[in-house]
Amino acid sequence: MTVLAGDTWGIPGPVFLRWYLVAAVVLVAGTLVYRWRALAGTPVQGGGPLGPQQVAYLNGGDQLAVWTALGGLRRAGAVGVRPDRRLTTGGPLPAGLTPLDQAIHHAAGRGLRSRELAQDEWVRRALDELGDGLVRRGLALDKERRATLRRGSLLLGALVAVGFVRAFVGISNGRPAGWLLLTLVPLFIAFPLLQRVPWRTRAADRELRELRRQHTWLRPAAAPAYATYGPSDAAMGVALFGTATLWSMDPGFSEQAEIQRQAMGSGGSSGSSCGGGSSDAGGSSCGGGSSCGGGGGCGGGGGCGG
Repeated sequence: MTVLAGDTWGIPGPVFLRWYLVAAVVLVAGTLVYRWRALAGTPVQGGGPLGPQQVAYLNGGDQLAVWTALGGLRRAGAVGVRPDRRLTTGGPLPAGLTPLDQAIHHAAGRGLRSRELAQDEWVRRALDELGDGLVRRGLALDKERRATLRRGSLLLGALVAVGFVRAFVGISNGRPAGWLLLTLVPLFIAFPLLQRVPWRTRAADRELRELRRQHTWLRPAAAPAYATYGPSDAAMGVALFGTATLWSMDPGFSEQAEIQRQAMGSGGSSGSSCGGGSSDAGGSSCGGGSSCGGGGGCGGGGGCGG
């Protein structure tokens, strides 16, 4: 290898580009493989069926879990809403209460508004317990695991930064950097995609799809006869299909409790999971007969890597 005067950082362009591509391919491929394995999750069958609030948490996070519990309690007649839009307790509690049901019923007894439920200490504790249980079952990811999955994207970001600096310095010194800039384009696209880490696993995605298929009769568009369903079915409808179910089931309560307004203000009644992005890390190599030849390409002392 001959180092010519003017080579950026003392490394000829073709050499830098070759090893830069190798590093990019290894880093992207390794990150994708690690993400694929980490996000596999555990099939639901081994741990028993999911309850409506667990489904809601996986489908839309904390807020949908709260609305799901509230919908079940409302269908049982255990909560109501006052003219001042504050919640209140109603009839006897149904059997099989979850900690979240108990926390929301307790909050309703203290006259909280529905928009205040997710910040209530008891409700917050129940939601944390709900999420921890799903993490233990291999259906959701905790903060530590999600942070670990982001490390690959941070390394890729560092690699992209090095590439941009190299290209800038090379261009400033009159060195060609076209192939390096072309290589940076897919890496620059891949970086934000790899930064997005879902908080539920693929096993949870499969279970949600299956539950939606099994409960198509609960879709609001199917005009279900909610009056004939119990609290559990009503809660499952909210968990799978959002607050539109709660509105269809009891529009007066939903309006008074401002549930639909909250759902619209938050951008919808169910969350979405960020899928793992991928990007081809392939780049162009400088072969004979290409435009890299001659004085401005890979040949001679120029270097298409700056």
